[in-house]
Amino acid sequence: MSFQPPKIVPSFTDPRRQRDDRVWNAAGMQSAPFSPTNTASFSNRVASAIYSNRDLPLYKDKPYYSSSSGGYTSRRRVRRKRNLIGLLVFGVVVWWYCFAGGEEQVVVKNYAESWKEKLRGGRGGRGKDVVDWNQRAEEVKQVFLESWNAYEESAWGFDEFHPISKTHSNMAKNGLGWIIVDSLDTLMLMNATKELATARQWVKNSLTWDQDQEVNTFETTIRMLGGLLSAHYLQTELKLVPLEDKNADLYLEKATDLGDRLLGAYSSQSGIPYASVNLKTGLGKKSHADGGSSSTAEAATLQLEMKYLAHLTGEVEYWKAAEKAMEVMHNNNDIKDGLVPIFIHPDSGKFYGKNIRLGSRGDSYYEYLLKQYLQTNEHIYDTLYQTSTAGIKKHLIHHSLPSHLTYVAELPMGIGSSTSPKMDHLVCFLGGNLALGATSGATVENARKDWGGRKWSSTNEEDLRLARELTHTCYQMYNVTATGLAPEIAYFNTDERPGDARGETDKDIIIKPADAHNLQRPETVESLFLMWRITGEEIYRQWGWEIFQSFRKWTAVAEDGSGREGYTSLNDVTKVPPTRRDNMESFWLAETLKYLYLLFKEGDGGVPLERVVFNTEAHPLPRFEMGAFKTGWTLKGEEAAQVPGGLAGGGLKIEEVKRGEPVMQEEQGQVVS
Repeated sequence: MSFQPPKIVPSFTDPRRQRDDRVWNAAGMQSAPFSPTNTASFSNRVASAIYSNRDLPLYKDKPYYSSSSGGYTSRRRVRRKRNLIGLLVFGVVVWWYCFAGGEEQVVVKNYAESWKEKLRGGRGGRGKDVVDWNQRAEEVKQVFLESWNAYEESAWGFDEFHPISKTHSNMAKNGLGWIIVDSLDTLMLMNATKELATARQWVKNSLTWDQDQEVNTFETTIRMLGGLLSAHYLQTELKLVPLEDKNADLYLEKATDLGDRLLGAYSSQSGIPYASVNLKTGLGKKSHADGGSSSTAEAATLQLEMKYLAHLTGEVEYWKAAEKAMEVMHNNNDIKDGLVPIFIHPDSGKFYGKNIRLGSRGDSYYEYLLKQYLQTNEHIYDTLYQTSTAGIKKHLIHHSLPSHLTYVAELPMGIGSSTSPKMDHLVCFLGGNLALGATSGATVENARKDWGGRKWSSTNEEDLRLARELTHTCYQMYNVTATGLAPEIAYFNTDERPGDARGETDKDIIIKPADAHNLQRPETVESLFLMWRITGEEIYRQWGWEIFQSFRKWTAVAEDGSGREGYTSLNDVTKVPPTRRDNMESFWLAETLKYLYLLFKEGDGGVPLERVVFNTEAHPLPRFEMGAFKTGWTLKGEEAAQVPGGLAGGGLKIEEVKRGEPVMQEEQGQVVS
């Protein structure tokens, strides 16, 4: 069967981009750097001629994906042709000035009615009604405590909690602290001192890794190891909470014990970690499915935790094990445009299958390319991140119909095959990640002025614009459902259908019955948090508040709608009332509520974005100097040849270089500064 190109491939010269730019400009935003046009819209020309001192755009109700019905001509030409049209235009201008030009900004549920102008609100907003965001943060904290108290009452110490039936279960005989350890840093950030003291005592007296139990390498690393390391960092370095006993290294000691046991997962023939490891014996084990392959995302999402553990303990084994997985993954395979299949075999180190996606089993591979660079300033990971981001734009970014929502497609048969318009909720991390990559965690304002010696480029601007578009799409996945909560998976319409109108985003998003469940996932609110911190645009807080209200309303277990019995995941977000699943995921406490709390909390909430990196389970870890450690590998082969300027090619090892300032001096095959 011959290849048929997808219908809805974004074109940077498409007239729709010109319309997009006009509305962006009306909202005071910069037009897309990859758009060849920056034409002023009719509304801007009228505004500059008549009301040049006004702040708000005249055409506030036009969304960025709305289409004008025909081209506008100048008022002078209109007046020559038809006096009637000129009179009507004057009437419209007067109406806007008198009735629609006030300073108050109203956030509407239907995003299609207007959104670009709301992005101008900035930190603190501009409306007459001032929102007490700290109070909203306290409401999130209250939901967290209700969830925590329900768990403590019915399932304390157990790994899984079923709040409807008030039952529980363990993943190992004595429990692994799945919920408790995953929540430690959230308790600290929310200053829940009473609950934290109880949790710390459990960790001290009951948590043991000496159990004959096979665990998932990835999940145990990001939740348990990451949770303990983050708690240690927040308590001993950031000093968010006082130390109530003399054992300042309690969390680090538990983390080191766990890290030693996890090292067995890296003992494969290739160095790609096994999917599972036995905590007592240290024996790694292949996956029971997928031909024994490990998930690519899982194998490449262990590095932040293991490298920080190496930094704290001085033990190089943790560093080398995590780094080896990256070396094998990239030098044992021919990777095109930075996009990788979602399975890799631990015996050979070769990719298994062709499926490329940023959803399950692929997502955090791309996330950790950037975050490894931010954590240790190793330039090789910045190179890999930039290459993969360019590949995502080239092969995976598409637009839906009729509203032209930007989404990330899948390539089930690899590059060169037809795309699937399927997008997991997991993909919604990407908007925030792109913004983080564009500024390295600085605000946009500061990044544009001071970029560490490197000029703010059109690529940075393009990444930031794409971040906005994807975050908007993820918000729409919530906005179009009856509950206001997103499904686990969405499909996007790519067919033109008679009668469909722009702005009817429910026509763009297709939810299949098998995908309609909601697991209280964090990815969208994670992006909202990052977008707010980086851009200061109030709309992201408003969207987060809508989502939080929907979670509070529909996932509460108690019949009276209160949170006294906890909160649960849902079976179907398209029906009201939704059916419930009777399970509270640990990431509800570790990620979703944490990101919502930090989104609403004024200031940095105790975690300055330019000093920390959040692991994929929302555990904040510090950025640090490499010290005695070094990058122990180099890119080779086809992937190195794709690097712009060949920065990572030629057998060079890249160490401790700042973005845009590579210090490369070859000395016996090594780079020294």
